[in-house]
Amino acid sequence: MSPFKGQTGLKRILNAAGYSFDGLRAAFTGEAAFRQLVLLNVILIPLSFLLNVSRVERALLIAVCLLALIVELLNSAVEAAIDRISLDRHPLSKNAKDMGSAAQFVALSMITIVWAVILI
Repeated sequence: MSPFKGQTGLKRILNAAGYSFDGLRAAFTGEAAFRQLVLLNVILIPLSFLLNVSRVERALLIAVCLLALIVELLNSAVEAAIDRISLDRHPLSKNAKDMGSAAQFVALSMITIVWAVILI
């Protein structure tokens, strides 16, 4: 059992929330791509409330925007872990980083497609 897993109940939830906010802060201060996606969300999410769409469509418009943030957080985590292991160029490190980038490309493509399908 990990010594880092000792907390239970409310204390564990509070610790987890703190770690989550630390991660969001680290992403916002250290990752330009994350800040750009936050800006995109600040524009698109309020815009979704101004559009004449159903609640389900609005939920989809918002969900794909938030999904891109999630993917960027995971992509940044993969990149940080790879860089922590070694800054040397290695084919497996390149593959891991490229796959994270590809995941973000798919998420951004999904925003474009979902918004286009709903609005057109």
